Amino acid sequence: MAKVTINLYGKLRKVHKPQKVIGTKGILEVEIEEGQTLESVLEKVGIGIDELYTIFLNGQLLTTHNKMAEHLGYQQYCEECHNWNLCVKLKDGDQVALFGLDMATLVI
Repeated sequence: MAKVTINLYGKLRKVHKPQKVIGTKGILEVEIEEGQTLESVLEKVGIGIDELYTIFLNGQLLTTHNKMAEHLGYQQYCEECHNWNLCVKLKDGDQVALFGLDMATLVI
């Protein structure tokens, strides 16, 4: 079975009880079916989209509520970084970084 790693920052780390904590991030390792969507994985671990401010996938900006994101020089996963349709398919080894509403100014 495939696995993805979800890195939780800020209050998400305290609310969603990671399997381990390294520095400022909480880590969840989640078994997935190859091609499972990010949306379904978040649902599986009990993280609501309404708790999130910014998501990175494999070090690239996937989506954010930050209106200045295009101007900050992040490598983007897709052209539209304000699209909260999380139907992107995950694969074995993917790394997801989740920043909650309390972390909005820290990812600028």
